[in-house]
Amino acid sequence: MQHYADGNYAAFEALYARHKAPVLRFYRRQVGESGEELLQEAFMRLINARTRYTASASFKTFLWTLVRSVLVDHYRKQQRSLPRSYHGAESEQIIADERIEPDTCAEQNRQLQQLLRLIGQLPSAQREAFLLKEESGLSLTEIAQITAVSIDTIKSRLRYAVTKLRAGMEAL
Repeated sequence: MQHYADGNYAAFEALYARHKAPVLRFYRRQVGESGEELLQEAFMRLINARTRYTASASFKTFLWTLVRSVLVDHYRKQQRSLPRSYHGAESEQIIADERIEPDTCAEQNRQLQQLLRLIGQLPSAQREAFLLKEESGLSLTEIAQITAVSIDTIKSRLRYAVTKLRAGMEAL
């Protein structure tokens, strides 16, 4: 980001390529197909923040704080809170691989669909913490900074989320 802030536009392309997929997955798990619009908004805000960026925290923390604020603004504009659940997971499939038996591939797809449904059913705070951890690879400290809650709260949210997901997958 510092290179981009200094005027190296190729650095922005590298940032976009590196972070586009996890940000888009995060948004799609939160709002469905309108995640594309939020992705564009997040990267537009990143472009606009270029001149005032300072490397006081990790870039990942900076980016995911921005990503989360775009999501919060999206819900504020709609005058509603973060959703309780999102059930748009049916579009995701594991790519069929000729080296994997068709029955195994079908079972993996079924498990993936169940996991995505379970993620969508998590309370919004737990889902947000889980997705920030899994989609972005952020540390617990970084997630606490981004969401402005204590690290113990993040640990608790993650523990409850994983427990619910594990129970739901075991019931499969």
